[in-house]
Amino acid sequence: MRKVADQVVEMLVANGVKRIYAVTGDSLNELNDAVRRNGQIKWIHVRHEEAGAYAAAAEAELEGLACCAGSCGPGHVHLINGLYDAHRTGVPVIAIASTINTPEFGMDYFQATNTFKLFDDCSCYNQVATTPAQAPRMLQAAIQHAIHCKGVAVLGLPGDVSAMPAQESITAIRNYSGNTVLRPADQELERLAALLNEHTKIAVFCGIGAAAAHKEVVTLAGLLQAPVGYSFRGKMGIQYNNPYEVGMTGLLGLPAAYHGMHEAEVVLLLGTDFPYTPFMPVKNKIVQIDEKPERLGRRAKLEMGLHGDIKDTLQALMPYLAQKTDDRFLKIQLELYDKVKAQLHEFVKDPGTTNLIQPEFVAATLNELAADDAIFTLDTGMCCVWGARYINATGKRKMLGSFNHGSMANAMPMAIGAALTHPGKQVFALCGDGGLSMLLGDLATIRQYDLPVKLVVFNNRSLGMVKLEMQVQGLPDNETDMINPDFAVLARAMGFKGLTVQVPEGVKGALQTAINDEGPVLVNIMTNPAALAMPPKVEWEQVKGYALSMTKLMLGGRMDEVLEMMKSNYRHLTELL
Repeated sequence: MRKVADQVVEMLVANGVKRIYAVTGDSLNELNDAVRRNGQIKWIHVRHEEAGAYAAAAEAELEGLACCAGSCGPGHVHLINGLYDAHRTGVPVIAIASTINTPEFGMDYFQATNTFKLFDDCSCYNQVATTPAQAPRMLQAAIQHAIHCKGVAVLGLPGDVSAMPAQESITAIRNYSGNTVLRPADQELERLAALLNEHTKIAVFCGIGAAAAHKEVVTLAGLLQAPVGYSFRGKMGIQYNNPYEVGMTGLLGLPAAYHGMHEAEVVLLLGTDFPYTPFMPVKNKIVQIDEKPERLGRRAKLEMGLHGDIKDTLQALMPYLAQKTDDRFLKIQLELYDKVKAQLHEFVKDPGTTNLIQPEFVAATLNELAADDAIFTLDTGMCCVWGARYINATGKRKMLGSFNHGSMANAMPMAIGAALTHPGKQVFALCGDGGLSMLLGDLATIRQYDLPVKLVVFNNRSLGMVKLEMQVQGLPDNETDMINPDFAVLARAMGFKGLTVQVPEGVKGALQTAINDEGPVLVNIMTNPAALAMPPKVEWEQVKGYALSMTKLMLGGRMDEVLEMMKSNYRHLTELL
């Protein structure tokens, strides 16, 4: 007998899904067995469903449609954080939330949940199939929503329904998505071209929506003699082979892009929903182009807001533009960017001391050793800072993180998804000690599938970003320090290689050893907890807050800690003085 569970698996396989990340049990057992019997799809036994959701999110961002599942009650509740991340990132994930049997609906039964309420805020489709006839139609709708709306689609699948005889769908069970040109009307392009042709100081800022338009962005910048900045998610698609790039702005960014945007007469925002309004200019003319018109103008006041795919729009726009010859504004921004990059290199030249290894040095060394097509996953917090500033794009590298949702603990499970999706590529997880501690159990998943993930732990014995947040608010940090286990010993207990690096001289060798090893390796690097990350725009209130925090620490008897922070960050302090 062909069951509903078999039908679900067949439809997933037909849509290119290669694996389901889940913890099996009770209401999921029929689906698990259908996977086993099908043979064309793999059940990935994660240790925690949150890790499975993150792994699916990574696979979806790298490859397309991906799938995770959770059993009834606590099982699918555990998916929530990873699904929020996937949905806010805009990647297509199918989440199968199995439920209690249908006769028990509404009876406050063991492990009962209301999946409609539970997943409503982190999905673009959210339904429960209560009959075999509904299952294929709802799954097809879920797949289409996930792909075309770019988000999470949840299919509630009761355990008893998955075991029932399958019924053929009365509607289509294939996806229809022809190639579409999406750009503004000609008259809008002419208006935009007139604005750009009129002004000499133009800055371009790109997000992830412009990543597929690298060639067009570089050509546009050449026509306009414009510096090109980018968001964190836009970096890997825009930075490489780009003579006009001036880096990132925002909390993790650099002064060059910030200055370029604020000194320009016109700022052109391409495929970005950049959320940090304090870093946005307010006195110049801003034009925003995005494939989602609901995003237009929600971060800044606009001169023009245009709906279109960035590649299609730029291709149609550029014939209207005149070649600019005045490159003075561009040269000023590029010269500033050269100074900024030289300043970043200063931090690398000081590798630190025993158990106080500078994280900038670690990230720069990893950038040097990693392959041109490596995949990097970054934990939220200070690891994002070092990755943003020291891991360079090549046109082939990918960088994944919880850049919209901002969750801790994402790097390691995302690396699981990346390694399974691209088994021939190097995968590096830049883990904070706080983030890694949250989902330690899934080190066992890495070992179980022998994934050659390289876990680089920035072990600063603290919640580094939280500590900095408290200090700039004028608060002495409290309960941000961590007493960690020996992560290298934990890795060895899990069954794979673990290395601890306590001196700067050991960093390069340990990372190279990890790269050369064919299996998983954890490199536990004892980094400097006093290392700071200054944003491109530092408010006077933040300076006062930081000084106040240091004063409170000294009055509280923590003078040694204050002196270490001053010593570790004297270059940042000279920038402010």
